[in-house]
Amino acid sequence: MSIDELRKRYEAAGQGHLLHFWPKLSEADQASLLKQLESLDIERVNRIFKKAVSAEEEASDPHAKAEPIQPLPEDATDSVVRLPEREKGWRSIGINAITRGEVGVLLMAGGQGTRLGSSAPKGCYDIGLPSHKSLFQYQAERIARLQDIAEQESGRAPGSVVIPWYVMTSGPTRKETELFFTKNSFFGLDSKNVIFFEQGTLPCLTMDGKVMLETQSKIAVAPDGNGGLYAATRSPISSSDKSHTVLSDLARRKILYVHAYCVDNCLVRVADPVFIGYGIEKQLECAAKVVPKASPTEAVGVVACRGDKFGVVEYSEISKEQAERRDPKTGDLVFRAGNIANHFYTTEFLNRVESFEEELAFHIARKKIPFVELESGQTVKPSKPNGMKLEMFVFDVFPYTRQFAVLEVARNEEFSPLKNAPGTGSDDPETSRRDLLSQHKRFLEAAGAKVDEGVEIEISPVVSYAGEGLESVKGKIFKKSGSVSAVEELEVLA
Repeated sequence: MSIDELRKRYEAAGQGHLLHFWPKLSEADQASLLKQLESLDIERVNRIFKKAVSAEEEASDPHAKAEPIQPLPEDATDSVVRLPEREKGWRSIGINAITRGEVGVLLMAGGQGTRLGSSAPKGCYDIGLPSHKSLFQYQAERIARLQDIAEQESGRAPGSVVIPWYVMTSGPTRKETELFFTKNSFFGLDSKNVIFFEQGTLPCLTMDGKVMLETQSKIAVAPDGNGGLYAATRSPISSSDKSHTVLSDLARRKILYVHAYCVDNCLVRVADPVFIGYGIEKQLECAAKVVPKASPTEAVGVVACRGDKFGVVEYSEISKEQAERRDPKTGDLVFRAGNIANHFYTTEFLNRVESFEEELAFHIARKKIPFVELESGQTVKPSKPNGMKLEMFVFDVFPYTRQFAVLEVARNEEFSPLKNAPGTGSDDPETSRRDLLSQHKRFLEAAGAKVDEGVEIEISPVVSYAGEGLESVKGKIFKKSGSVSAVEELEVLA
């Protein structure tokens, strides 16, 4: 597209100011800006802005009739905590699907460890385990172990079961993430089955919807939120092959079911056969894992209903009375399904998202965004919020699902997020480390062993995915701390 055509298009969209500095730019800077302007769907940006502002105004309008917030229907919620006897059946269904090669994994790993004092991608972080394994390594090894389990239980040949892993990075973390995997030989996985793709971005906007310039030749952009996952699955994986997307790769591999999760949970059961089996048995197109709220006032969003549609309701939207309401039969909180960004999808549903994506409203985050002033051409670093970043959340699709349910799991077994700086006291490296090692102690005790007070034993995921394979420790007393990467190594710690 010529510069004159682009100018007309952007002026028609009310964004002609982006070419304000064009005559002054070097040829290289002009080429760079031209590439950005050509790749940007400016009309879509305008639509997103209008819808986001309209949705925000509607939500804050005291006269608007809000949909009533209601608990989940009984037929849309199950629990491995309350119904452990059903777990075995779900697991069997899930393992069979894995064995048939019908299961893939989507990892949301775009974040950096900035709050942890690290500039590296969050998945590279070492939470201080005896083995010093990163979050990425732990998750890779869980996939490897699950592939082995499926082969052993089905009598398949070693290497015949594959769970492809689709790793979503952000622009700033992609190169370093790929380098980290390469340097570590993909943690034992076949590199052909680890597919990197990139989360999208959206321009930063002024409060009245004008796209901001970061420099005279560069548009200011920000990641489009973890809900950008859906659009990212339709975007080319690499610039060299525009037809190769995550969705096309899933189709090529005949993947029917997908597990999606966030990188910062050290306890995540990657491609969990129980969760996969649950979704398959209930014929769901989308499901969410949840954990019971720790208390009525815990600051966590809950999966509930707005009117007749499923969604995540933020804790600030629920009244004190609603938050404290309990089921008269069980005594449980009625609004207890704590959201942990851990989802099951059919690939059919992931393909369907595009049909309703225009109806989704992006969320507005008002931020202090450095920008170039048009009059002076100087960079301004504001002292208060001057613009907005627009993002979608991964759960924003819930209201559009046709068959949806939640599966409640035990928090101490499946959820320990890494959000805060070391020494914070909650959701930090120390609590992640503590929760993982406590789980490994429970694995040993459930297998019939005793672990002395103060002894810490780390069991590699390649040894045990969820406590299985430890029968040989029955009757043993463990007196020494250590890390083991083979079940035989436990002998020396007894």
